[in-house]
Amino acid sequence: MSPPRTAQLGNRLKEYRARHDFTQEELAVRVGVTRKTVNTVENAVFIPSTVLALKLAQVLEASVEELFFLPVADHVPESGSYSL
Repeated sequence: MSPPRTAQLGNRLKEYRARHDFTQEELAVRVGVTRKTVNTVENAVFIPSTVLALKLAQVLEASVEELFFLPVADHVPESGSYSL
């Protein structure tokens, strides 16, 4: 039996941050977190809370769906069942 798969969340945070010419520190201050938090989200080490994802989207003038995505391998099966 294989070990349970951990959900992955891809993001375009670095790309959108660069469009606004923000450093990780500047973005962190704008959304009320540490630079390390922005770094770990950007590098897909940490999955942000819904509130943080919404704040990031607002500051970066994007939708949450533009910033975050499920990698192709994590798509929802046609049967409608989905396990993380």
